[in-house]
Amino acid sequence: MKDNEYIDKESSKENFDSVGQKRSSKKKKSALTMILNGEFLTKGFVIDNLGYIFFLILLLLILVSKGYYGKQLSKDINQAQRDVDQITADYVEAKAKVEEEGLRYKLDEKLDSSLKENENEIKVIRIKKPQQKKDEN
Repeated sequence: MKDNEYIDKESSKENFDSVGQKRSSKKKKSALTMILNGEFLTKGFVIDNLGYIFFLILLLLILVSKGYYGKQLSKDINQAQRDVDQITADYVEAKAKVEEEGLRYKLDEKLDSSLKENENEIKVIRIKKPQQKKDEN
């Protein structure tokens, strides 16, 4: 009954495929099975893929910094828009005040004692220029 004994594949030193040929013990596993098994955390895997891991860490840092930069930029834009709105409101208010103070009756009230309005009609003097004759050749 030795032919029907259970042989533990992990404990046996030699692995054979279905045809009976020796299989290599270093079989390349898929990335998904390595992640599910936890083999990606082993020292050998990390050392073999150190450049790729650093590249992924760099990409993650860039992604996070881009998010913070976007938020800060959005805050700066909102603050600048509030400042522009406030300055525009101040400008409109000052312009209205200047226009109100510059009205004719307001100026008359302020300059009442020193200046008086002319009551005579305004006369326009026009001088006609003599027309130049064209030389006939």
